[in-house]
Amino acid sequence: MTAHRLTGLASRLSRIPPLPLTSLAIAALVIGPGISLLRLPRPLAQGLEQLMDTSSLLQSFAASPQRPVPALWQERLGAPLANRVWRLQRRTWWQFWGPHADGAPFLALEASSLPVSRGTRLAPAGAVSVGDLVVISPDPLSRQLLLDRLRPRQRPSRGLQRRCLKRMQQGQAVYWNPNALGVILGPVSPLLQPFQAGCLTLALEPGGLRWQGEAAAVDGVLAAAHQDTPTPDAAVLPPLADDTLLEIRGGSLDPLLQGLLSRQLIRDPLGQRYGLSADRLSLLRQAPFRLRLRPRPSGPYQASLELQLITGRQRAPWAATLAGVARALAQQGLSDRPAAATTATAPGSGGRILQAPGPASTTAESARPGDGSGSVPAAPSPSAVPAPAGAASAAAASERVVWRRPDGQVVGGWRWLRGRAGEEQLVLFLGPEPARFEAVPAGATERPAPGQLVLRVRPQAMAGLGLLPAEMPPLVQRSEQLVLRTFPQGQGRGRSGAVAFSLLSGALQLPR
Repeated sequence: MTAHRLTGLASRLSRIPPLPLTSLAIAALVIGPGISLLRLPRPLAQGLEQLMDTSSLLQSFAASPQRPVPALWQERLGAPLANRVWRLQRRTWWQFWGPHADGAPFLALEASSLPVSRGTRLAPAGAVSVGDLVVISPDPLSRQLLLDRLRPRQRPSRGLQRRCLKRMQQGQAVYWNPNALGVILGPVSPLLQPFQAGCLTLALEPGGLRWQGEAAAVDGVLAAAHQDTPTPDAAVLPPLADDTLLEIRGGSLDPLLQGLLSRQLIRDPLGQRYGLSADRLSLLRQAPFRLRLRPRPSGPYQASLELQLITGRQRAPWAATLAGVARALAQQGLSDRPAAATTATAPGSGGRILQAPGPASTTAESARPGDGSGSVPAAPSPSAVPAPAGAASAAAASERVVWRRPDGQVVGGWRWLRGRAGEEQLVLFLGPEPARFEAVPAGATERPAPGQLVLRVRPQAMAGLGLLPAEMPPLVQRSEQLVLRTFPQGQGRGRSGAVAFSLLSGALQLPR
């Protein structure tokens, strides 16, 4: 550039008022870094996002240097370094499991929490830097698998992941995906399809634990954010009585069935063998319900299962569904007729001797429906036994049906009730017939809204009977009561269409 041009440029700059020039400089200093921050997330957030992408279960813990050093710290850092860092710890730390959730956990710390010696952070050999975090693996193979899965994030988290990321940076929380849920719940996990991924903020209290959070189906993880809504407290629900192990109430069965019915291996036999076509399954999925598991102190069963459906005032569609089920049960050798009094050893009863009921215990009858009191005794009354050829139609039309094996052992049945509002209620049971049938009250506290679920469990009692998945965390297995409530909160777009988010609220009561 010539001297003449430089002189002209200086002259023009000198004529710019000082205030705009200062504003321009300030704007450049502010906007430039701001754009960079929007394009590149903070290293800590980026590190946590990468861990959320590679882990099946991730837990965060608030610093608590007044407590003893955790065993995980001593195993991963070695006792001397663990003791030193733990005493100085003032920030959140994490443990997480790999994609299969069945190995040893990793330890993750903020790199800045490690001491410095001669300009170098003191970290165990083999530690991996992930953003602003340092991750210590349980063994060399786990470290290599972690490195193979780590990928730098191209964009910030959205939807549920973004909100879970915030929870994982603040205090004690947990994040999970379907792999972790499958390991923890085993064969029960398909029943929780709407809650396959999510996070909870945990709060320790005297004698228990409370949590609040949210969850969604897998393809709803990146769905649009919902409005922040206070989550109702689950602890206000009364505990279960001693005669009930588990109770689930819901505004519809769909949240529990959608995971199972999405599998062709399950859906096809229901239609081919039991006549449960798509329209009849839809009828079942939309019905409000109450599901109960009750212990059996004697007999061949450890527990009996009762599913109570609120069917409204139209019984005909349900009668057609029951007729298809009755035909399938009869083809499998079951009978809705009373067996002659015999003594037999029931298969699967462990050699226990069973006395089959005599003719006085008729099973398909025209008992009157509930009288409005909400409770009907299960005692049978004499009636004509339907002919085998008309077993399906007779069973579908009966108020009460009990199905037996050829040896006379009761395996299940159903019973029609009528609630206080005159609506029909159908109780399906597996195992022995309940001693009494009670209609579900019509009050708002007993009828969750569509999509809502209310779960109450006595885990310790179930574990004593061997009815809990062995993978269930020991803390849950030792608890006396567990309460969980779900509250659907709008829709978001997933790969398969609209996906509902749910707020979660719960409490765990430990033995005193």
